[in-house]
Amino acid sequence: MPARPIWRGHLRLALVSCPVGLWNAKHERSALKFNLINPKTGHRIRMVTLDGETNEEVQRRDLVKGYEFRKDQYLLLTDQDFDSVKVESSSVMNIEKFVEVGSIDPIYYSSSYYLAPDGDAGRDVYAVLHQAIAETGRIALARVVIGQRERTIALRAMDGGLVAHTLDEQRDINDARSIFGDATAIKTDPEMVQLAKQLIDRQTTTYVAADLEDHYEDRLRAMIDAKLKGEGINVSEPVQPDRSNVIDLMAALKNSLGKTDAKPAEPSPVPAPKPKRAAAAQAAKTGRKRA
Repeated sequence: MPARPIWRGHLRLALVSCPVGLWNAKHERSALKFNLINPKTGHRIRMVTLDGETNEEVQRRDLVKGYEFRKDQYLLLTDQDFDSVKVESSSVMNIEKFVEVGSIDPIYYSSSYYLAPDGDAGRDVYAVLHQAIAETGRIALARVVIGQRERTIALRAMDGGLVAHTLDEQRDINDARSIFGDATAIKTDPEMVQLAKQLIDRQTTTYVAADLEDHYEDRLRAMIDAKLKGEGINVSEPVQPDRSNVIDLMAALKNSLGKTDAKPAEPSPVPAPKPKRAAAAQAAKTGRKRA
């Protein structure tokens, strides 16, 4: 477990509570990282924080936050100012209600955290809440301040503890109608839909984490390794989909299922031995007729 949680406080349901902390559920893996380089010198570029008017270099640790209330005029705010407006959810995660899992569209889920006991006190309360949430299969909704913003979070039970997902607000989500337009207004053929459903059933399997492997990063690593070794680079172009959309959808669906009604392909050349056997049989038949 990481040394420090990103938030510490109490989880409360009605009159019971326990000290908890929020830990990031994800970490930055050792992915490929690139630096900006001056191609003329081969030197790495250094980013410098400058005063917008004097061009003097300043240290980020000496900076404060400012709210622009008028063009180029800022109200400076200190840590004490932010502390003065703390709300209850700054230190208490109060469960407000429970909902069914399927009632939250996945598009609202944002970041994920582990909500775990913070210390030895209140572990019995935590265990009871975890088991109750797990057995009911519900999601608990609460509020917490993260990064100077009060966020609604969804708490659900997983093996070993509780996981918290921050939820985006409706105003954070783009209007889907402006993107989709009338994409689903087309009248569909019931037979095509049935074929598509059969294809879905045939390709339905169990989810495994390996499905999320980054194939692009693998190719990128291989290219970098080849360049470091001075080897030639064989960069095969990925197959580009045909965007003309001039296809026989019914035939494509049936072909996908291996039940195509399309015209038969050109017959394959007859293997060499077969014509010989056929010719011999024909000669024998002719001989019998003559006899």
